[in-house]
Amino acid sequence: MKKGIHPETYRLVAFKDMSNEHIFITRSCANTRETIVHEGVEYPVIKVEISNTSHPFYTGKMKLVDTAGRVDKFLNRYKKIQK
Repeated sequence: MKKGIHPETYRLVAFKDMSNEHIFITRSCANTRETIVHEGVEYPVIKVEISNTSHPFYTGKMKLVDTAGRVDKFLNRYKKIQK
């Protein structure tokens, strides 16, 4: 590997799955403004819409995520603005 191309600022970060509130801790250098207290320790938090605990491939269950509804709402509002 080339030296000097990887960030030096790795730290423990909490990733929170917003669909089922699951939190897992891993090292990351991603920037975040929010923090969360997990098991008595404060971590920077990154919110994700889906993770291995909620993805149908890993769970074996189909779960409807309402992303299409949000897009339809946006398009309806956008059409009103153009008129």
